[in-house]
Amino acid sequence: MTSFADLGLSQTLLTSIQACGYETPTPIQEKSIPIILMGRDVLGSAQTGTGKTASFTLPMIDILDAGRAKARLPRSLILTPTRELAAQVSESFDQFSQNHNLNKALLIGGVSFSEQDALLDRGVDVLIATPGRLLDHLERGKVLLRDVKILVIDEADRMLDMGFIPDVEKITKLLPKIRQTLFFSATLNKTIYKISENFVINPKIIEISPESSTAETVEQFICQTTSRKKHDTLRQLITAENVANAFIFCNRKRDIASVKTSLEKNGMDAESMHGDMTQSARNDALRRFKNNEVRLLVASDVAARGIDIAGLSHVFNFDVPSNPEDYIHRIGRTGRAGKSGRAFSLVANEDDKTAISAIEKLIGKSIPPMDIGEAEISTATPSEPVADKDSNAVKKKSKSSSRRKPNRYEGERDAPPDCSGSSFKDTEHTPAFLLQKSA
Repeated sequence: MTSFADLGLSQTLLTSIQACGYETPTPIQEKSIPIILMGRDVLGSAQTGTGKTASFTLPMIDILDAGRAKARLPRSLILTPTRELAAQVSESFDQFSQNHNLNKALLIGGVSFSEQDALLDRGVDVLIATPGRLLDHLERGKVLLRDVKILVIDEADRMLDMGFIPDVEKITKLLPKIRQTLFFSATLNKTIYKISENFVINPKIIEISPESSTAETVEQFICQTTSRKKHDTLRQLITAENVANAFIFCNRKRDIASVKTSLEKNGMDAESMHGDMTQSARNDALRRFKNNEVRLLVASDVAARGIDIAGLSHVFNFDVPSNPEDYIHRIGRTGRAGKSGRAFSLVANEDDKTAISAIEKLIGKSIPPMDIGEAEISTATPSEPVADKDSNAVKKKSKSSSRRKPNRYEGERDAPPDCSGSSFKDTEHTPAFLLQKSA
């Protein structure tokens, strides 16, 4: 069995890893870390919950330990689509760099510019940012990118969904041509391969647990109901399942408020989190949930990626996601790190049936129905008629998702292109490994 010591990491970092309680690397860590330490560009994909964040933070800590940053000149840059994911990456660095003298700055919205400016002025080795907030700092002249040696583009497929790829391209034009680029995406279809050509050169392709699969540790069920009875059905499921803690996902922000109110009126403690909340309010909600002050977190897809809650027992899809890949990320919040979890989706109308069919096609298996013991709740399979056809629970994708062009390759698994030839065009940067002297 491979150990972290076999991957080429320093003894100092191995001590930190051991202190954190980690014994063996996950497959994405085992395959990525040695390649990143070599200075190669990487095009990587791994299922949510497989330790992808540590697969690039660990080698970066060792690489960056050799130098020091100057004021407003970060030495590395990690771009993430959401504040929550940026915060998780930041926590990963804090966790593993305890024995290293590295400075870090987190640039996300909802936090005062003055606090972030102060961090940048002292010099940071690791800059973690969302594209919008970083562009704000760049326009204000508070940060310069000409000293960045390592660029990480994390959750590239989510960047695409949220319309951030043009911002990422604008940012990368300000980076040195000589750099190492690590491009990670949960999905590696032809669209993502095409986008990656703008960022990586002759990358090592690493794909673990394709995006079309769900973790074997998660039991999945659907529960037939009606629009009128969805709130009752959700509460019955929570009671019947003896839930320890759970995410409850809604497609629309107004539904988040109604679900939270319904739960609280019936004696269930709940918090809410969505993109229109201030960062301090989102942080407070997440803190209360992590500290077990509340056991239910009602959220939009802003929480579907980048939030790692140890031992989350359940995920409930109050609304079936219209994007099948979002389903995988939602239920991937539970059943992590080898632990078991359960996921339930409420099917209330024809739109939900259609969405479930698309999900089943993507994951390659049927999702069984669950009878929670209530006579008025149907246990029909998705192929049978659903009583209520008038719900608007899933009418459209979010405003940001609607800007995404239809992807005719959605759900298909594509063989990796031959990156040794002309499959990847010549981009503006030179991969760092080409400048290293051979042994």
